[in-house]
Amino acid sequence: MLTSLALIFLIGMLMGSVFKKLKLPSLLGMLLTGIVLGPHVLNLLDSSILGISAELRKLALIIILARAGLSLDIKDLIKVGRPAVLMCFVPACFEMVGMILLAPKLLGVSLLDAAIMGAVVGAVSPAVVVPKMLNLMENGYGTDKSIPQLILAGASVDDVFVIVMFTSFTGLAMGEGISVSSFLEIPISIVLGLVGGIAVGLLMLELFKKFHMRDSYKVIVMLSIAFLLVALEDKLAGMLPFSGLLAVMSMGIIVQRNNQNLAGRISSKFSKLWVAAELILFVLVGAAVDIEYAAAAGLSSILLIAGVLIFRMIGVYTCLLKTQLSNKERLFCMIAYTPKATVQAAIGSVPLAMGLACGQIVLTVAVIAILITAPLGAFGIDMTHKKLLNHNLNR
Repeated sequence: MLTSLALIFLIGMLMGSVFKKLKLPSLLGMLLTGIVLGPHVLNLLDSSILGISAELRKLALIIILARAGLSLDIKDLIKVGRPAVLMCFVPACFEMVGMILLAPKLLGVSLLDAAIMGAVVGAVSPAVVVPKMLNLMENGYGTDKSIPQLILAGASVDDVFVIVMFTSFTGLAMGEGISVSSFLEIPISIVLGLVGGIAVGLLMLELFKKFHMRDSYKVIVMLSIAFLLVALEDKLAGMLPFSGLLAVMSMGIIVQRNNQNLAGRISSKFSKLWVAAELILFVLVGAAVDIEYAAAAGLSSILLIAGVLIFRMIGVYTCLLKTQLSNKERLFCMIAYTPKATVQAAIGSVPLAMGLACGQIVLTVAVIAILITAPLGAFGIDMTHKKLLNHNLNR
């Protein structure tokens, strides 16, 4: 495992730097590192680290969402209002509808198989989007209209909606049917995640008031509590819907709202943790990509991904109707809401493991979605934000 970690960090950093110098997103170099080192090419990563790959990727997500909460001013989020709520589910719905319309014609699958495929592909990647939006917030791009905050909030919640839809569609494919209760899990999961995060955040602030400790210890306490919140989601699975990742983010928001100075200090330390977490996340996402599946997919799968992204962009545009955003700013939101990686890597292989007939093609499309949208979405954000967003020099 130690050798594998060394390869992940050293080669991941090297490739990330190379791609950055080529004016390309560094995460593309990290993804490529994972593909090459992974079991489907050179097979240089130890099976022990691949066995806990999902947990390590979740750890990295916890770090970046905790940092996002610490950096997100609730006043900015309230100012965004209705579009922030719509961005949590409308673009994903448009994309799933696009998949249901296009996949049967392009790939010859059934409508139910297309729905499962749409649920897998429909989630935006917070691992790609959140760090980019935090960077824009720190540099004052789009902050005059809270655009990064809008995208950040939506990207942090739509995964909950998409995974519930995925569970419903796969249950239907296994003959279990779709119940009304499964759809009620979406708002319940969001509300309980928010309430749980707020409660824990307030208790944690009281703890910091009563017991003096260094900021480094506070980071450890906050990170440990975040781990417990996500673990609680797994413990409650099947009994009570609860979004652990949303709870982590809302915990950070409470700290930021009640003690901005503390939030700023802790956030800077989480930024340092993210340097290592980012490498682990994207290299291991790359290691989950099977190039043979991608190569076998052919032009049809590529056209399918391009088609459903158009549906997704229309969904984003719909969310932004009757807002003060200009057409340039709306275009940026449409571009920024396209990257996919973590959810697709996490659930893309589940239908195959369940023995569903569509398992192989779902995995293939998930792989294609990662390879196309993760680098292009990140590249699009980097290349367009200065041209499409206002720069608030006072930030």
